[in-house]
Formats: sequence, C-alpha cells, structure tokens
Amino acid sequence: MPDTPNERAEAAQIGAYRRQLLANPHDRDVPASPLPVIAQRALIGVFLLLLAVGVFFIAADRWRRGTTAMGASLVFLATIRWVVDSDVLGIFAVRSRKFDCFFAGGVGLLMMYLAISVDTLGS
Repeated sequence: MPDTPNERAEAAQIGAYRRQLLANPHDRDVPASPLPVIAQRALIGVFLLLLAVGVFFIAADRWRRGTTAMGASLVFLATIRWVVDSDVLGIFAVRSRKFDCFFAGGVGLLMMYLAISVDTLGS
C-alpha cells in the first residue's frame, strides 16, 4: 500500500499504464456506449444468469435444454456486444465488435439448432 505522495503518484501511473496495455486494440476508435456503466453491468449479469441456467440444466442431465439455454446466452451476448464497452465487458470482448457479434451469434445459433434438431430417444 503506497504511503507517501510519491508512491501514490507512481501507483497511479502504473495503473494508467496497465489500463492502456489491457485496452482492446480493435475498439480504440469506437465511441463510448450511451448506456450508464450500471446498465451495462446489468446486461452482463443477465448474460451470466442465462449461462448459469444452461449449466444447471446440463448438470441435471437435461442437455438439450442446457445447450439451448447456453446458445441463447451466446446470442444475447452477441446483441449486448454492440452496446457494452469493451472495458466493461472484459474477457468477452475478444476482437472487434463486428467479429465478436457474428462469431458469438453464429455459434449460439448453431448450438440452438443442434440441440433442437436432435431427435429425442424413443421416437
């Protein structure tokens, strides 16, 4: 913990440098989101809740429902990627917004299609 003003200033410089290094280079020219940070975090919370529901269904041996829920959570992630800033989204912001949206949406739709199209046993 920095005690002197010099140490605090040095820690602030290191923090600013760290944020600059961790910034998504693909989103440097993208304008900031009009949503407040609390609303952006709420959207991420909804995504994580959908993901947790999918994991719960899979753990309960309901793999079709779980895979559908996880695919829906990826489609939801693709939609919120347009309005949530990269620094708020964190690890889910991998590349540019366009790539992330198409990739997450495509994988989510594919997961949902595969889970829905598989016949149930005994039919």
